[in-house]
Amino acid sequence: MWIYEKKLQYPVKVSKCDPRMAKLLLEQYGGADGELAAALRYLNQRYSIPDKVVGLLTDIGTEEFAHLEMIATMVYKLMKDATLEQIKAAGLDDHYVAHDRGLFYQSAGGVPWTATYIQAKGDPIADLYEDIAAEEKARATYQWLIDLTDDVDLQDSLKFLREREIVHSLRFREAVEILKADREEKKIF
Repeated sequence: MWIYEKKLQYPVKVSKCDPRMAKLLLEQYGGADGELAAALRYLNQRYSIPDKVVGLLTDIGTEEFAHLEMIATMVYKLMKDATLEQIKAAGLDDHYVAHDRGLFYQSAGGVPWTATYIQAKGDPIADLYEDIAAEEKARATYQWLIDLTDDVDLQDSLKFLREREIVHSLRFREAVEILKADREEKKIF
C-alpha cells in the first residue's frame, strides 16, 4: 500500500538547542490536534467513507504520519544537546524522569495521547467536517508555534507544515461538496 522513502517529506533544520520549544512541539506530536491523532482519525474514517473520496483520507492520513516524523525530528534535534539545567528550565524534568530525552506521545502540557482524540461518527459528511476542523486547529497551532520561536530554520519547517494543513482543509472541503452533490443527484434503480 505504501512506499517508504528514508527521508523526511521536507528538510528539518534547527539552529540551536531549545528544550522549551521542544516541549511546545510535543503538542503536535501527541496532543489532541496533533499529527498522530490526525493520521489515525483519517485512516480509521476511510472504512465508512464513500469510494468517491476514500483515497483522499488514505493520502492525507499517510501524509500526517510523515508530518509526525518531522515533528519527532524537530523535538529530537532541539533536545539532543540539552543540559539538565536547560531541561529543568523548560519544565521538562517530569518528562526526563520518565523518558530521558526520548519521545513520548503527549501534549505540551504533559497529557499522554489517548484514543479519545480520534473522532469517527460513521456519517461521511459529519466526519469530513470534523476533519476540516482538525486541520484548521492544526494550522492555527503551527502559526502559534512559528510565533514562539526566533529560529528561522525551525520556522521554515513549521511554515511548510502549516501550509500542508491548509491544503488538507481545502481538500476535505472539496470532498464535502462532492458527497453533497452525490447525495442530491437523482438515482434511478
